[in-house]
Order: sequence, then structure tokens, then C-alpha cells
Amino acid sequence: MISEKDQEALCEDSSGDGVSAIYNSSTLPKLSDSADEFTTYFDQKIAIPEDEKHPWFSFRKLWAFTGPGFLMSIAYLDPGNIESDLQSGAVAGFKLLWVLLLATIIGLLLQRLAARLGVVTGLHLAEVCNRQYPKVPRIILWLMVELAIIGSDMQEVIGSAIAIHLLSVGIIPLWGGVLITIADTFMFLFLDKYGLRKLEAFFGFLITVMAITFGYEYVTVRPDQGQLLKGMFMPYCEGCGAPQLEQAVGIIGAVIMPHNMYLHSALVKSRQVNRANKKEVSEANKYFFIESCIALFISFLINVFVVSVFAEAFYGQTNKDVYEVCANKSFAQAGLFKPNNETLDVDIYKGGVVLGCYFGPAALYIWAIGILAAGQSSTMTGTYSGQFVMEGFLNLKWTRFARVVLTRTIAITPTLLVAIFQDVEHLTGMNDFLNVLMSLQLPFALIPVLTFTSLRPVMNDFANGLGWKIAGGILILIVCTINMYFVVVYVTALGQVVFYAIASIISVFYLAFVAYLAWQCLIALGVSFLACGRTYHLGLTAQPELFLLNNVDANSIMTR
Repeated sequence: MISEKDQEALCEDSSGDGVSAIYNSSTLPKLSDSADEFTTYFDQKIAIPEDEKHPWFSFRKLWAFTGPGFLMSIAYLDPGNIESDLQSGAVAGFKLLWVLLLATIIGLLLQRLAARLGVVTGLHLAEVCNRQYPKVPRIILWLMVELAIIGSDMQEVIGSAIAIHLLSVGIIPLWGGVLITIADTFMFLFLDKYGLRKLEAFFGFLITVMAITFGYEYVTVRPDQGQLLKGMFMPYCEGCGAPQLEQAVGIIGAVIMPHNMYLHSALVKSRQVNRANKKEVSEANKYFFIESCIALFISFLINVFVVSVFAEAFYGQTNKDVYEVCANKSFAQAGLFKPNNETLDVDIYKGGVVLGCYFGPAALYIWAIGILAAGQSSTMTGTYSGQFVMEGFLNLKWTRFARVVLTRTIAITPTLLVAIFQDVEHLTGMNDFLNVLMSLQLPFALIPVLTFTSLRPVMNDFANGLGWKIAGGILILIVCTINMYFVVVYVTALGQVVFYAIASIISVFYLAFVAYLAWQCLIALGVSFLACGRTYHLGLTAQPELFLLNNVDANSIMTR
């Protein structure tokens, strides 16, 4: 418990990082004392082998830590990302590969913060948010993250349904593909009953399928390697206009996913780490970062395959060009492309058709297999994300089955209605709206993860240093600003006054809550004068400082 004298010190202290110096390692119990109460979602934990012969780096230890990063990297390969890749290649050629590289690096740095939070505290991001924020903010956070998960799930349903439709040569209608995704998701959920390592191996298999299928397309098309390297390492976009700028913004929005921060911080709990031992914690952070680098490098290569294929084969092509090729080869889907001189407009469905027209049916079916693997793997990780978030924010221990029923029902309903009463273009067009929806949720993952990893009472000796605080703050500001621009572009393109009015009203509440989170984050980053002033309640909390409730009884520091 904290004395009244200590409470006064909280607002009198104006030095340090905005958190009173009374909270040092001598006054706090070890995190491991209470963190073990919150077990990981998985039923088992992987033991880390000893390797005294290789104290600095051990492949045996790296292998033991391998798994969470690859599950995390699947979010970089979901159908929404694949669609963003092919559109980028078709609209801008190789010119935006450097944006993809930069977005992946930024994503890696942000994922590092999420993983460190889980390793050091033994709690994932949703659990920490639940124990740190007052009731109203944490409920809003939960709702926002659930929206992101549902939006991502809808994209994965769309991708899987389109893949099934392509593989069946149109025999299975789109609505049939949507219904199949209900059944196969439940089937895959039983895989984790066979052990955590087998589950991780299955995810590795799906990533391998994506690498082989999209790699096949890459080898078939044979992109210009000089142009590829130039586009990847020279930050330029000669002759680019508004369409290319929108694609660049879309790449960043598709790569950095909000629910992935919650997922990664939870997945690292599947390894046995003695959090009372600083050396073990430091070692775990090192190996998880190395594994994340490898996983995101592989996901980056797969994304490059897709961008390069469409950049080489279809950049500068018009709808008329593609229509003529497809019509000459008697492709039934030639009617998808209107014979006009507008720049080719593709999505994951049209992308498969275009590949089939130019490079044969095998290219179409292999493309569909890759999309199906992307959709299925993303569906499973999305389910795990939802479970972590629900358990962390609400302390609800739902079964996997109940959780999937809830999320999948919400995701399936609008998708199924569009699939039944509209066509494939309307179905794929939903991806643009879903990308906007998830872009709006980014601050609700990025700001909390920077806040908590910067607090010494939470992270002890592993709290972010000054460099990471500054760099992290700048990165998050840039990413959120870019995504807000993406949202504004989308809303203004709708051209409806009623949408402008609705967006204006929502934006007031949205920006107010983001400002609240940013205020708390600035306190954690060291802007100490913001922490003082007991009347500065914002209607949410009387105590702006944040403390891990593992270590401090929060009720004792609320308003008397």
C-alpha cells in the first residue's frame, strides 16, 4: 500500500521520467511473483535449453525461441497486404518498394517493443492495459481493438472465399466460399491440441506455401532485377502523382496492424523465462528480436515477389490491353475488364485472372493456393488475438469455440450478404473500407505499447532509454499521421455530404480519446509537468500516473 505522504510526492516530483522516484526496485516485488498468475493462452510452455559452450549465441536456443515471431509475421502476409502489394506494383511499378522496406523495418521496431513488454512483465499488452488504465479508457480500448480484429477477420474471409472460388473454377460461388471458411476455421483450431510446437510448425508450413506459390509467379514473370533493386534502395518516385501517393500510404496501413501488437506480446509468454533473472530476460529479448528479424525478412521477400510480378507484367497496362489478351485466350472472366484506356485496376480476384490470362491456368491456380494459405493462416492468428484481447481486458475465459463463434459471426454476416446480393467487385471493394477501419485503430495499440515500455515501474531496468523514447514517439507519430491521411482521402473520395457530417462527429470523440492516450504517453516519456495537477481529471481518472497493478494496489492511489 502507498502512504498519503507518498501520494503527495507523486505530483510534487518534477524530475525524472514523470514517475515518482519512490517506485524503485527495492520497493517493488519481483514481477515473477504475480505474473505467473496470468498463464499464457497455450496449455504448455517451451523450455529453453542450456548451452554453456556458446554463451553469446546458440542456435539451439534460437530454435527454442523460434515460433512467436513467425506467427506474428503472418499479419504481414494477410490478403489485405497481398492486395496492397499487387495494386502497388500495377500502379507504381517498382517505385514504391522502398516504402514497403521502410514500413517493414518500422513494423519490426514496434513489434520489438510489444515482445519486450511480454517478456519482461510476463503480461501481454491487453493485461497491462487492463491493470493500468481506468475503467472507461480500457473499455474503449477493448472495443477499438475488437473492431480491428473483426475487420481483419473480414478481410481474411474475403480472401479465402475468393481463393476457393478461383480454385473451383467458379463452381463454388462466393457465398459458398464464405460459408466454407466457417467450417475450416473450427477445424484448424483443434491443431493446437497436438502441442504448441506442432501448431507453430503448421504455421511455418503455410508460410512456406506462400513463399513457394508467390515465388513461382516471380520466377515465371522474371522481373527486371536492376529496376527491383533501384526501387527498393532509392527513395524516389519519379513521375508519381496522387494514385501513387495513395498506394504508398496504403502500404504502410496494410503492413502495420494494431491487433498484431497485442498478439506478439502474448505469444512470447509461451517460452519459459525466469523473470527474476535479469540475464535470462535479456537473453530472451535478444533471441526474440533475432527471430522477429528472420520472420519479417521472409515476409518481406514474399511481399516483394507479389509487387515485382505485377510491376513487371502489368505496370502501364490498360483495361483494354488485358481484355484483349483474356478474350483472345477465351477466358470466361475477360468481362471483368472493361475495354477502355484507363489504367488497369486489379484486386486479389482480378490479379489471379490476369495472371491466368498472361501466364496460363497454372499461374491462376497457384496464385489462388497462395491466397488461400494467406487467408487461413491469418484467420487462425486473428482468433488467437481475439482470445488474448478478451481475456486481458475483460478477464473472460471463453473457450476457443465460443470466441470463434462470436468473432466469425460478426465477420461473416456482412461479408455473406455482399457475396449473395452483390458481385466479386463489391466483395473485394470492402477491403478498402476495412483498411480504413484498421488504420483508425492503430493509435490504440502503438501509444499504449510505447507508454508501458517507457515506464520503469513496469519494465524496471528494461524500460526504454531516451533514444528509444524519442525514436518510438517519432515513429508512432509518423505512422498515425500517415494513416489519418489515408482515412481522410478515403472519406473525401466518397463525395457524400452525409458521410462528411458523420465523420466530423466521430472524429471529435476519436481525437479526444487519442489525445488522452497521448497525454498519458507523454508522462511516461518524461514530460513530467503534465503529471501534476490533481484537478486534471478529464473525467476519467484522478491519478494520471501509471503503475503496474501487479506491484501496487491501485485502489490506494485513486482519489481520496
